[in-house]
Amino acid sequence: MSDPFLSAEDYAEQAHQLYNEGQFDEAIAVLRTGLNAFPFAAELHVGLAYAHLAREEYAWARRSFDDALRINPDHEDALVGLGEALLKLGQHARALHCFEQMLVLGFRDDHDLVLQAGRALFREGAVQAARRFFEVARESHPDSSEACACLGYADHRLGADQDAVRQLRRALEIDPHHFEARIYLGNLLYDRGEFEAALYHFEQTAPDDHLDELAVWRLIELKKSIYRLEPDDPELGPWTERLAELATETDPIDDLLAEIEATQPDGTVRDPLQLELFGTLLMELDGMRRRGNAHRVTTRGRTYNGTWEEIVQQMQADDPDAVTGSVEDYMEHVARRQAAAGIVIPASDAESFLLASAVAGLLKILR
Repeated sequence: MSDPFLSAEDYAEQAHQLYNEGQFDEAIAVLRTGLNAFPFAAELHVGLAYAHLAREEYAWARRSFDDALRINPDHEDALVGLGEALLKLGQHARALHCFEQMLVLGFRDDHDLVLQAGRALFREGAVQAARRFFEVARESHPDSSEACACLGYADHRLGADQDAVRQLRRALEIDPHHFEARIYLGNLLYDRGEFEAALYHFEQTAPDDHLDELAVWRLIELKKSIYRLEPDDPELGPWTERLAELATETDPIDDLLAEIEATQPDGTVRDPLQLELFGTLLMELDGMRRRGNAHRVTTRGRTYNGTWEEIVQQMQADDPDAVTGSVEDYMEHVARRQAAAGIVIPASDAESFLLASAVAGLLKILR
């Protein structure tokens, strides 16, 4: 039974708080109670729809957004939310119409709402359409670091890397603490072979700013190669700890999907240096270490077994282009050879050498 002393706004506020805390089931219960008392409160229908959207119940979300729009056809939050749900349901044309209608109604200045529409399109691969909304957000709010960063992400996806770099640098001029933009820029510069510039941006971040292991891995290897740090150097300690944390946070299903995404129709793996393909190899790093020193590596149709050092020795013996000398000389020779192709391979130790080679697609670590 609903509380007769609560208004529709009270129910909406309670549900909003629960939503922000991630308690979507509880928020839905509150909203349904409120709708029993106030069935024509558009805000309650909108709140219910967003809770369903958060639970990935897209058909239910669409129904609730439609209910809200029947009550108030010009409800901007309902229009954008419906667009998100329709995108998930594969109805891209109608979704884009909803977003456009929001602009027609005069909400171009609503920074968050316009960016919400752009991000929804971006997530579903409609990058060109997404860029238009990011541009609208920047035009209305030229000092928005987020709008500039989103434009940078879109430009990169569209192949306009120079524009992407410019937009990301502009975002950082506005807000030097926009770490998502800084990490993205660092990765983009790394992929362009501008390693010292990439390291500069990576070093402006803290380990906890990173939610993905790729930039952390790159920062560690760049520090090793540029500063000639040993693997156990204290300066690397916080970063290796963060790398281990991120590796243990992965979902096996996400790993499988990432592997499928990285595989092309001909069975080969896409360029591992592309920014979109965040490496998944390191997700198994802790597990490989726990299994002891016995490793297995395959390359050029050959398989090697042993410790990291023993595997590099075997590779050196089989490499027709190998230089004579120590294992360290061989790793430095390979590192220089790959650097000419824009690939950073550290030569500081055998483990880093092999792991980086795997990330670069030069070999595959089986165990």
